[in-house]
Amino acid sequence: MTRFEKPDSALDYDLCRYGASRVKFRGPKRPLDGEYVAAIGGSQTYGRYVEVPFVDALEAQIGEPVVNLGGMQAGLTLIADDPDILRVAKKARLTVLQVLGAQNMSNRFYSVHPRRNDRFVSASASLQGAFPTIDFTEFHFTGHLLKALTDSGQSALTPVIAELKTAWVSRMEMILRAIPGETVLLWMADRRPEDPSQLGNPLDPHYVDREMLEKVSHRTAGIVEVVADDIARSEGLQGKVCLEHETQAAEAMPGPLYHSQVATALASVIRQPGNARRADISRRVS
Repeated sequence: MTRFEKPDSALDYDLCRYGASRVKFRGPKRPLDGEYVAAIGGSQTYGRYVEVPFVDALEAQIGEPVVNLGGMQAGLTLIADDPDILRVAKKARLTVLQVLGAQNMSNRFYSVHPRRNDRFVSASASLQGAFPTIDFTEFHFTGHLLKALTDSGQSALTPVIAELKTAWVSRMEMILRAIPGETVLLWMADRRPEDPSQLGNPLDPHYVDREMLEKVSHRTAGIVEVVADDIARSEGLQGKVCLEHETQAAEAMPGPLYHSQVATALASVIRQPGNARRADISRRVS
């Protein structure tokens, strides 16, 4: 197995690749020649700064390999455009797909980096025309871009948000169509889908709401929602492994308690037979 660990990292993430993918995933690398569960997502699925991410805890609870396909700062653009992520998911007996935000994906108003989807690349002519006073060369991240557009208070923001929502539904349906096996959506956030987006929180699934989830739910076994409680939100640096210069970033990431709660919630439905699993998930989100 090829290793890519960084010498300045406090944790050995045992980074690996699957297939020809250029994405470095958290290891150890799991074998793909038997039965396994695939977990696709972003930074939370990757499990930065925690020794036991929910993927590993889930693997221990269900007793079978769980392949970690979480990418740091990943959005739907990475998942949809990387053929090896979907190739691994196609062979899985079940796939857990983390609900990612609508902001970190290319759309008709702006484009993002193909792998680090939180990085803003360029604005379309229509976006520049809608916000003529904004210098788009000043932005490097989608969060900064959308905050500036929001702070401008212009009504031109409305079609941008509408486009993000529409593009998210379309991209999600494309991803779900590409996975023939059973798929469970994972809502891992500080809020419920019907609550307003937390635009100041970089890990929030920005602009995704209950209506959008319902539009794609017919292609899934359902949604497992694990909303962080007050204790999980107050973990801070407790139980996290990081270097001194990483403390600010580490504080914003989910801690070991929240990862454990997510693993337990997923395991309780994954261990059940298909029909019972779908019924149980339906009860959880009703």
